[in-house]
Amino acid sequence: MPFEIPTDLHGDLVPLAWLLGRWEGSGHGDYPTIDRFQFDQEVVFAHDGRPFLHYFSRAWILDAEGQRARPGALETGFVRARPEGAIEMVLAHPTGFAEVWYGSVDGAKLELVADVTARTASAKEVTGGHRLYGLVEGDLLWAYDMAAQGQQLQPHLWGKLVRSAGESVA
Repeated sequence: MPFEIPTDLHGDLVPLAWLLGRWEGSGHGDYPTIDRFQFDQEVVFAHDGRPFLHYFSRAWILDAEGQRARPGALETGFVRARPEGAIEMVLAHPTGFAEVWYGSVDGAKLELVADVTARTASAKEVTGGHRLYGLVEGDLLWAYDMAAQGQQLQPHLWGKLVRSAGESVA
């Protein structure tokens, strides 16, 4: 079923309409301070008529047989469209930190750079990030580069998600 832009989507969000919906898929993770891993993921970009998208992502770490072994990352936030393709994103994580991201949307590509990261005393140190989302042949491909725990900015997570048919985006 082809994707259609919702009639009640706020006009500021039209450049981001390609993100709307529920996406499912899998990905990989790697970083110098942890072992490599694979995960399943669910991502939702939803709207309620106001000029922002609600973003929600959850993941499950997979075992050697490809089965869900335990919960993984969880994050939620808001994506706000600004004039001339500028984007602001605010994210919160249950591991004790929140981030402000700035970037731009260009066609079916969204690129963001972390500007501010605030953390609790018990959260790991995250000092930088770069996120890239793109619609490629109908699939959502994404990558997250991270600077954390004394490491320079480098690839950390990447995945491929498929839009779930028949899901509500409101």
